[in-house]
Amino acid sequence: MELEALLNYPRALPAMPRAVSDLLAEMNKEDPSPRRVGELIGRDPALTTRVLRLSNSAFFRVSRKIGSADEAVALLGMTHVRSLVMAAALGGSFKSVPGIDLKQFWRYSLQAADIAKSLAGLLHQNQGNAFTAGLIHAIGILVMHIAMPDRMEPLDFSTPPLDLNRAAAERATLGYTYAEVGAGMAEKWQFPEEMVSALANQFSPFEGESYDPLAGLLHLASWRARAQELQLDDNGLAATFPDMVGLTLGLDLDSVLGKDPSEWSFSQALGAFVS
Repeated sequence: MELEALLNYPRALPAMPRAVSDLLAEMNKEDPSPRRVGELIGRDPALTTRVLRLSNSAFFRVSRKIGSADEAVALLGMTHVRSLVMAAALGGSFKSVPGIDLKQFWRYSLQAADIAKSLAGLLHQNQGNAFTAGLIHAIGILVMHIAMPDRMEPLDFSTPPLDLNRAAAERATLGYTYAEVGAGMAEKWQFPEEMVSALANQFSPFEGESYDPLAGLLHLASWRARAQELQLDDNGLAATFPDMVGLTLGLDLDSVLGKDPSEWSFSQALGAFVS
């Protein structure tokens, strides 16, 4: 299936719920209203339930139980609420995908989002955009499996969905990757242009005339999250570390080995990058 046909395949691209569209429009404003965001979440009972379940999970480590959308906004802040809304919307849209272990997929996606957010903080980039982009960076994999299960089955057998070489295998087989699919979906959902560009460029953020810092964060975050799912040891990390992207961002192999991503440190090259 050609990329354009895939993006227009009715069942592969779930419609963005109206409540989520309104929320994204509010949160994309220069000065979004927390009260308005809480009100919009509260209008959709299913969305409210999923947001509260996620906000009370161990992932966010809140000090007390959150009982309403307003409390979630007040305690977690707009950055995390935006991510919660996206996680709730996507989790509700993709209930069953042929050939995909959704529990593993969302665990991996949340880990990539968390790493991207940590990197964005170190690089003085927008952490909310980084987290959301990390959360949805591989969503194209789900769309491809829904629209083309027969094409995906042999590909999954030879190169599983979270394999480090998955994108190369997709390009060799289909002529495009889940990155282009995810970017196309984000564009149809009217995500910020910065995020659409980052999704599209996540495999080659600094090649040719491209210089996309958010895409660079996604590249590193997805590599480290996949390495964690594959349980790579230090030798495996050293063999697969994306040197050019890491060095462009000011991150070298020595600052990665044996450390949790939240402890990664950046070199002096970082100064020129963020200035």
